[in-house]
Amino acid sequence: MNLELFIAKRLIKGKQHKISISAPIIKIAIAAIALGILMMLIAVATGVGLKYKIREKIAAFNGHIQIYNYDNNNSEVSVIPVSIEQEFYPDFDSVEGISHIQAVATKAGIIRTEDTFEGIIAKGVGTDYDWTAFEDFLIRGTLPNYSSDLNADVLMSAVMASRLQLDVGDEFFTFFLKEEDPSKIPNQRKFRITGIYDSGFEEFDGTYILIDIRHIQRINQWDKNEVGNFEVFLTDFDAIDEKSAEIYGQTLSTLDTQTIKNKYYKIFEWIGLFDFNIGIIIGIMIIVGGINMITALLVLILERTPMIGILKALGSSNWSIRKVFLYNAAYLILIGLFWGNLLGLGLIWLQDKFRYFQFPNPQEYYIDYIPVYIDLSMVIFLNAGVLLLCMLMLLIPSHIITRISPVKAIKFD
Repeated sequence: MNLELFIAKRLIKGKQHKISISAPIIKIAIAAIALGILMMLIAVATGVGLKYKIREKIAAFNGHIQIYNYDNNNSEVSVIPVSIEQEFYPDFDSVEGISHIQAVATKAGIIRTEDTFEGIIAKGVGTDYDWTAFEDFLIRGTLPNYSSDLNADVLMSAVMASRLQLDVGDEFFTFFLKEEDPSKIPNQRKFRITGIYDSGFEEFDGTYILIDIRHIQRINQWDKNEVGNFEVFLTDFDAIDEKSAEIYGQTLSTLDTQTIKNKYYKIFEWIGLFDFNIGIIIGIMIIVGGINMITALLVLILERTPMIGILKALGSSNWSIRKVFLYNAAYLILIGLFWGNLLGLGLIWLQDKFRYFQFPNPQEYYIDYIPVYIDLSMVIFLNAGVLLLCMLMLLIPSHIITRISPVKAIKFD
């Protein structure tokens, strides 16, 4: 039998413990642990959720990695075409961790209506395009279908449609300059809006419309097997740098690769600060919870000083007595963790399901609601970390037991 654990259980279950002077202090310590783990869970869930959501939106417009001709010189529009007759297309089997690859092309243009005009980048997509992200972004109409004959259907953002005073079903003219001689009469195309999307990312929404890639191939006088670039999607974003190097090694010497981390490095530097902020919050909460537990432990020791003297008189070692109080403190921490997890995970679930909490300035965070994301490993890591660190913090104050004299302790009142 574990004697220390047995004594700790008796202390916890005893009625005297529940009505003692230490009872309110113990409740405060439990509340501090519960509040701490609640704040940690919310900080992690919102920070990681926002980071993942922003990454997903950037990838929806660019893929995780782009493969393009060196001569494009990082241009936003496709200048030098790339043949789709590549070993890595349409299935990139030579590199693990690639979920999808699609061929696209981009071209700058100007939309002209009776009342106004707007500069745009037309992104040409084909039958291999993954519309999953835009299914979530779609707010009106339907997604274009480019699987049959060439058509004039386009997908436009709500931001751009509002500026141009257009809506689903409206038609408009777009003018594209000729790359070989901009002074010549531009190419003109008439498009029809089939759907309106809103990604919340105004930098992209105010720039891109999605059209049939065959329009860009005809305007640029490319062959049907020529595209602007390839967009590669990964199963694990954290491996993006490693996979980019692997992909570069599997492509022709005339082709280059670029990750969205490098292309939009300022945005990724900003969301990288989320991890630092989360770390600060977790550190503060652990310190606050630990200090409250130290206070509760010292009060418990003071209240049980006569018992400590009796145990010492009966031959118990200092470490054995310390273990009794550490078991007691661990129980209190676990109670706090239970209630903190119950409340924290409940709030996270409600936010994920009903999106009660909104950003006051959605344009600053590229999303109107506060996204949340958490998995089991995060919860286990946080709880184990709080329990371990708090117990380590309690080792020092528990050392006070070694300085208690048995004779004075038994007489203590």
